[in-house]
Amino acid sequence: MSPPRRTRRINLLFPTAMAYAVIKTGGKQYRVQQGDKFDVEKLDAAVDSEITFSEVLLVGEGDSVKVGAPTVEGASVVAKVISQFRGPKGIAFKFKRRKGFHKTKGFRRHLTKLEITSIAG
Repeated sequence: MSPPRRTRRINLLFPTAMAYAVIKTGGKQYRVQQGDKFDVEKLDAAVDSEITFSEVLLVGEGDSVKVGAPTVEGASVVAKVISQFRGPKGIAFKFKRRKGFHKTKGFRRHLTKLEITSIAG
């Protein structure tokens, strides 16, 4: 009887053949690849318009990876604005013990939903 065959596991979330990049926007860094949809801090752009991110920190495709110092020269990521919306309600609660001090303040962040259309670099 032969030993069981070992099969190679495939990572479906981040396939290695597709290009990916790390971009910086709104003070945060995001790992993106073509077709990704994600939310970022509000960007001043109309719905269905395209935004080009030139602040690309890393670009990778397969085994080749380009790391910027601080950014990759000539690299850019193009994204389409899907919608502008407000996020879920957050609550800022302040409390001082033994003083009877309670203060509640609610807020909703303004967000922009993006879809990555192309990565060049």
